[in-house]
Amino acid sequence: MDLIAKTAIDRRLAEIVTPVIEDMGFELVRIRLLGGNSNTKTLQIMAERAEGGIEVDECADISNAVSAVLDVEDPVTDPYNLEVSSPGIDRPLTRLKDFDTYEGYDARIETQELVGGRKRFKGVLAGVEGGEVLINIEDQGEDVTVGLHFDWLADAKLVLTDELIKQMLKARKDAGTLNEDQFDEIETDPGSEEN
Repeated sequence: MDLIAKTAIDRRLAEIVTPVIEDMGFELVRIRLLGGNSNTKTLQIMAERAEGGIEVDECADISNAVSAVLDVEDPVTDPYNLEVSSPGIDRPLTRLKDFDTYEGYDARIETQELVGGRKRFKGVLAGVEGGEVLINIEDQGEDVTVGLHFDWLADAKLVLTDELIKQMLKARKDAGTLNEDQFDEIETDPGSEEN
């Protein structure tokens, strides 16, 4: 099971779009063909630069390039909408390096099989050791570090916390992609105030 591409069609799509995305200087974070039996499916692609981050116009560029290749390859016979986006703040963790990058952040991890009597783990990421993802969890009142083989994982994502939001905003500000002026208070029209 691959966290980037779960199903056979997702894996086939990943084979087609990954070279296109990488040639443009980005990495594929996740790809999913969603919609089951509905008339129009959604092909969701999450991508980012190797160092993290992606802008709206870059998503549009990826969308155009991927559309052109998919039109030629034609792996999806049903109608679908293509959606290219950033992984978001509470992002999925799909690559081993993600668990290292986000060490110290809260995460939810789900395994394919029971590990120590459970499939769901919520705690603080503690990095990577060998091929294992380490997570600090509370177990019967004790803080313990659990090592989960990356191959065992079925799903993993960061948990949206105030600390995570602060860190992401700080990173964007440091990178020069956040304009704090857009968060200034809006002055109300004095004539519209009630007396």
